[in-house]
Amino acid sequence: MNPGIPKIPPPIYFLASIIVMILLNSAAPGGRWLDYPWRYLGIIIMIFGFYLSLGSGILFRKLGTNPIPGTQAKVLVTKGAFRFTRNPMYLGLITILAGVAILLGSFSPLIVIPIFSWILHTQFVLREEKWLEGWFGESYLEYKSKTPRWLW
Repeated sequence: MNPGIPKIPPPIYFLASIIVMILLNSAAPGGRWLDYPWRYLGIIIMIFGFYLSLGSGILFRKLGTNPIPGTQAKVLVTKGAFRFTRNPMYLGLITILAGVAILLGSFSPLIVIPIFSWILHTQFVLREEKWLEGWFGESYLEYKSKTPRWLW
């Protein structure tokens, strides 16, 4: 494990975010922005996010690299969803949260998504990028120059 990795792993932040979204929806919804049946689109988005995150994690394992943050990568993964984004597992979690927000259909759960994204970015992504530069050098820098951090 690398020094400086947060003690709380991303899945805990993710689960806490879902709980907070549900509590906000119940206690202080702030009005509805989406009604049925359109809210069911959230399920499709959640499934896509789950597939993106889980599929990318499985690809890591298949290629012999541990997906746990802070564990030294053995292989620079550039296949699958990693061709389009350097962080498909994290993007999948954010996508699931967007699906949850759509399913809930009220305004207040929406505030959780940028907070969760900020935590991932500042606590994990930026640190992991430095580690990957150290582990893979020029190969990672080339990949980084061609592939966006998220989708933009």
